[in-house]
Amino acid sequence: MPQASLTPHLSGVQETMLWALHERACVAKRGDNRFHDPECVRIYDSIDYDFAANFGTAGSLAAVRAARIDQAIRDWLNVHPHGLIVSLGEGLETQAYRVDNGTMRWLSVDLPDAIAWRERFMRPTKRFRHLAMSALDKRWMDHIDARGGVCIVAQGLLMYFQPDEVRQLFVAIARRFPGGQMIFDLVARSLSKATEQGHEVTQSWTSPVMPWGLNGDEVVATLRSWYPTLRRIRCARYRAVNRRPAIVEDLLDHVLPHRRQLPSIVQVTF
Repeated sequence: MPQASLTPHLSGVQETMLWALHERACVAKRGDNRFHDPECVRIYDSIDYDFAANFGTAGSLAAVRAARIDQAIRDWLNVHPHGLIVSLGEGLETQAYRVDNGTMRWLSVDLPDAIAWRERFMRPTKRFRHLAMSALDKRWMDHIDARGGVCIVAQGLLMYFQPDEVRQLFVAIARRFPGGQMIFDLVARSLSKATEQGHEVTQSWTSPVMPWGLNGDEVVATLRSWYPTLRRIRCARYRAVNRRPAIVEDLLDHVLPHRRQLPSIVQVTF
């Protein structure tokens, strides 16, 4: 196992893996039963990095996003218990351990530097494999054994690609894996535009540009324009945890136009 005090030298989009880790680990450390992740905490405590200085007080948004995607994966695994989950650009995400049913297979596809950091903490196994390759390099699809079903996950990734890169990747996946599923999150157009002008998370750290943003009410029409024969599209907005009951939040989503700017999680069946 890795020794303590490993110091990362990451920048740009790759540094966002530490941002998401910070939020997930801090929520997990609070003992909230809604997000239990000892592996995430172990990794977080093994890294010598000033998380608070760069990313500020941890919010709950990344943990909420991860928990929502966890549930979507579990639902898929209930139907495909021996299926393959392909996680694109997941960095130091520990989702595979949270959703493992003992028979599923997992493939993590990420850039070589990211995979090298991942393997400091999570060694590949027969069921949990790693592939050092850009998600935009479609040759990763040649490494997929879709027997038993395949589910593609892109968490915290697509917003960092150019819009046409997202479209081309989505269409390639849809063509290659009919009957498969894809789960991804997206940010609203307003946040995408804000990052283009310099979105300061703290005085020490500015978010990388997110060229692709889409409001929740645009998702269905946009994806069908890319690939008209999609079987099913589900889009659900999500928000950081607060004290209002979920039913109140859902009502506000319907009546307040600015709520269209919330980030969303999309599930597509090809």
